[in-house]
Amino acid sequence: MEKIFWMPFDEAEKFMAKVFMALGVPAEEAGTCADVLITADKRGIDSHGVGRLKPIYYDRIREGILSPLTVFEIVKEGPATVVIDGHDGMGAVIGKRAMSMCIEKARMYGMGMAAVRNSSHYGAACYYPIMAVKEGMIGITGTNARPSMAPTFGVENMLGTNPLTIGMPTDEPFPFMIDCATSISQRGKIELYSREGKEIPGGWVIGQDGTERRDTDTVLTDLVKGKAALAPLGGLGELTGGYKGYGYATAVEILSAALQDGKFLKGLSGFDTQGNKIPYSLGHFFIAINVESFIHLERFRRIAGDILRSLRESKKAPGRDRIFTAGEKEYICWMERKDRGVPLNRELQRQFLQMRNELKLDWMFRFD
Repeated sequence: MEKIFWMPFDEAEKFMAKVFMALGVPAEEAGTCADVLITADKRGIDSHGVGRLKPIYYDRIREGILSPLTVFEIVKEGPATVVIDGHDGMGAVIGKRAMSMCIEKARMYGMGMAAVRNSSHYGAACYYPIMAVKEGMIGITGTNARPSMAPTFGVENMLGTNPLTIGMPTDEPFPFMIDCATSISQRGKIELYSREGKEIPGGWVIGQDGTERRDTDTVLTDLVKGKAALAPLGGLGELTGGYKGYGYATAVEILSAALQDGKFLKGLSGFDTQGNKIPYSLGHFFIAINVESFIHLERFRRIAGDILRSLRESKKAPGRDRIFTAGEKEYICWMERKDRGVPLNRELQRQFLQMRNELKLDWMFRFD
């Protein structure tokens, strides 16, 4: 079995911030980017944590398709709404500032919503609803992404993984938090399987001939080339409800493009008509809902907690001794990891060393 090195969270976060600063990201914004990534690892979302540092941020900045300097332009603003152009800057920086604006608007008017265009990958989507939950609010976000999912009865990758993420405060130690793609799986999870040398499960990916694909590394390449596509939530066809994932993915696509006059579908491929790499120019939306505008916060938290506890206490299936609610497993993971840190396999250790050496950072690693 491959040996895993556990790096303390604060050390991994500081190193990532140093990498971002060395690439030209201002210090405060570099801290935001590092915080978004390490938050994913703290919650066990390893597909969106430190493993994304090199391929999604480091490589793209060095290739010139992601700007380390973020220009945050307010295009249109109303009392409870705002349209933002991120000018292909850092998605985490844009996302945090956009949700902060939503929270302030919700504090004043009960609700706040931001629509963003020309942004980039903003990390694990749960980060932004968590911001709202900490302020006693409901948080919602969604984003489109480069094409990777086929519509029901199709084989062409048209839609992104398009997560729809909702967080709500409860009276428990953790909030309700549903954060998942509208595809069965997503590219980051397949990248995780690739790093671990595993074959992906059946039903995740469909080939051009309509048959499922399980060849992990080739699938990652073919998703970019358009020779393979992810299946929507519910699976292929209609029998198991694939049209539901397809429909929700389309709703996220519209909310991430139409309100802000942004790019969509194949326009997010990351390539121009000559095949040259260009910025992805993603769109996002953020919503904050002030619970106190409807009911006393503590009453809401108690009712939400009662609902979750009732679900967990309901009759279990044979052979099962526990029912989970959304956000619970992430909390359990944090409790297990808080004193250990983030797990780095051999490939991630190699990436950390490569970035340190190429950027000539004064940073010592001891992976033993």
